[in-house]
Amino acid sequence: MGKVVLARVDSRLIHGQVATNVSKSVGANALFVVDDVSAHDEFTKNIILGAASRTGYKIRVLKEDGAIRYWQDRQYDDFNVMLITKSIEVMHKIIKGGVPVENLNLGGIPQSPGTTPVISQVAITQAQLDLLVDLQTCYPNMNIFFQATPSLKKVTLAEAVKLFS
Repeated sequence: MGKVVLARVDSRLIHGQVATNVSKSVGANALFVVDDVSAHDEFTKNIILGAASRTGYKIRVLKEDGAIRYWQDRQYDDFNVMLITKSIEVMHKIIKGGVPVENLNLGGIPQSPGTTPVISQVAITQAQLDLLVDLQTCYPNMNIFFQATPSLKKVTLAEAVKLFS
């Protein structure tokens, strides 16, 4: 049976930091990108597969429902998976769909109107914070944290909640 060693929300999906520092720090041997747009677009999918192919990891580009089905049907085989989505909303859907996650890392969400910065690389809306709090409530042992790379300071969900008070 496989395991999600880290779930990460990063708007850039796979990039240098993810492919090297973050994935190695958690012992991943597979990177599963979950993004409906990328999974439906062969050009984008091929760019992701090509960029990640140099890592030596097993790479999959999955649709949102496909990520849930793959877990239900095969428990991600024997892979130690780093699961990557562009948004909190998609990650919430996957986790609520039954994919077990112990560690959820918010690592790269650019600031935009209506967002509040939690760390310099991550800014979220109140609605996104509510989804994270929902996950923490439903899965109290889940470690939800904000951190761009393993060498930087972690900010907990509890600390992020205070920023919105």
